[in-house]
Amino acid sequence: MLVATAGCNTREKEEATPTPTQASPSSTATADVSEHESGPQSPILYGLEVPKGATQLGPLVRYRSNRLIAAYKPELDVAVAKQEALEQQKLQDQAEEDGTTVPTPTPSESETPGTRPSDDTFSLLEDPPSPDVTISLMRIDGSPTEVLRRMIAQVNAVLPGADLADDDLAQFCSAKDTRIVSCNVTARGLTEGDRDIRITITVDPGDVVTRTARVASQLNPSMAVKVEYVGDPRAGQVPSDDDDASVPQDVKGEDTSGLIWPRMDVAAPISSPQLDGWTVPATATTILSGRRPQFVALSTDRVRVADSIAQEYTERLGTPVKDVVEDLNEISTTYRVTAKNGATATATFVLSGRGSYVMIFYTPRATS
Repeated sequence: MLVATAGCNTREKEEATPTPTQASPSSTATADVSEHESGPQSPILYGLEVPKGATQLGPLVRYRSNRLIAAYKPELDVAVAKQEALEQQKLQDQAEEDGTTVPTPTPSESETPGTRPSDDTFSLLEDPPSPDVTISLMRIDGSPTEVLRRMIAQVNAVLPGADLADDDLAQFCSAKDTRIVSCNVTARGLTEGDRDIRITITVDPGDVVTRTARVASQLNPSMAVKVEYVGDPRAGQVPSDDDDASVPQDVKGEDTSGLIWPRMDVAAPISSPQLDGWTVPATATTILSGRRPQFVALSTDRVRVADSIAQEYTERLGTPVKDVVEDLNEISTTYRVTAKNGATATATFVLSGRGSYVMIFYTPRATS
């Protein structure tokens, strides 16, 4: 099964750039993000990698989908009940030995200590489920046309039945007077190992109307690559190393679309509101952002600050659901929420060897 969707609509109107709020000195400074960069050929998933001409900012965003969590929650509930019963029995045995009564349970301390996130949500299971969603956030430093064509060629290699055209960006990009406004490439299909996945690539050149680049994009387009396992949640937990395809480093021929990438004249102020009008705290540094989709990637100097930013942003919209993934070298804490008006937000705090990061994604409610 293979489904490919081209983002080739004629919606030409660019959204207005939010009016910047009053900026603090720390929010107006241009940050050096080089320490947060990963270059070409950095792995993403299933053989996909950062293409030549692009730079990944921050670590990969990895989290469990709602479907995956729901599939394993019954097992987790049983494991939690067993642990609680065992702990209660230990307390009762100790109380009988001491001739006292079992103490009344007291609320636990904060789930987010100052030096380390919480344990993996599914740590009580022998094999906690691995994340089934992976996102790479990139800045395009080279030719946007060639970078996007390389990513399309990679999709064709990972999904053999995709057969996406890598020589006609008009199939995937919306344009106004031949100037690209946005690009969206979506393909779903089976890998060589019969894994059912969906790959979504979006490119945001900036505000075409005002010729203003996105915050921290260095006047360049921003690109997001999202990879999701969409088959049976349990079947997807089989190791995917055998599915890694050998992807091309370049593409042949020329693009035939005739579309051009608009040049951005100025950079949006670091203090510009992001997402739904939210202002990035002065305790964080914006390392990349985009409006299609709406996202912001941040770095912070402190673990507690990063976790608080992720949690507090989602709490603005409602009561978030928290899930923690503990890998060998990283811990990812994801907060997800759906607002009363239908808008959704996902904020992932990643503690890695390179530091603490927050990646926030916001999707406005659908309009008819």
